[in-house]
Amino acid sequence: MPDSMHSIGKMLILIGIVAVAMGGLLMLVGKISWFGKLPGDIVIQRKNFTFHFPLATSILLSVILSLLFWIFGKR
Repeated sequence: MPDSMHSIGKMLILIGIVAVAMGGLLMLVGKISWFGKLPGDIVIQRKNFTFHFPLATSILLSVILSLLFWIFGKR
């Protein structure tokens, strides 16, 4: 039983750290003017309709996160 409580505690701490990091990232996104406006991002505008598909931004974010997970996953 103590081992399961220890692993649950570690998981809750990790979830908290991820939540804080995501909150900080969301606060910073508004201040980054190029985020979502890279060349390769698709924007379709019509009279009463606007569609945003941040393709290049998604690829860049995927590469950055993959590198971070690879670096921190090497224990």
